Amino acid sequence: MRGLFYRLLNMNNETPSNIESPCIRQCCLDENDVCVGCFRTLDEILKWNSLSDNEKQVIMNTCNERKQQKKESR
Repeated sequence: MRGLFYRLLNMNNETPSNIESPCIRQCCLDENDVCVGCFRTLDEILKWNSLSDNEKQVIMNTCNERKQQKKESR
């Protein structure tokens, strides 16, 4: 499954960016299609390379919120 993510990511047109991908190479989707490694949705993962820095920052903020919610639910 992990290899599929990387192949799909490389199909996108890359946009130069100052924001690195939050991927930590622990790609596994939960029941809501959110990666348990980086907390991005599958859609966010697939679009990452074509997003602007502003869009990426919004996703990063959302990922941090998801991560915090996951910690609090334990």
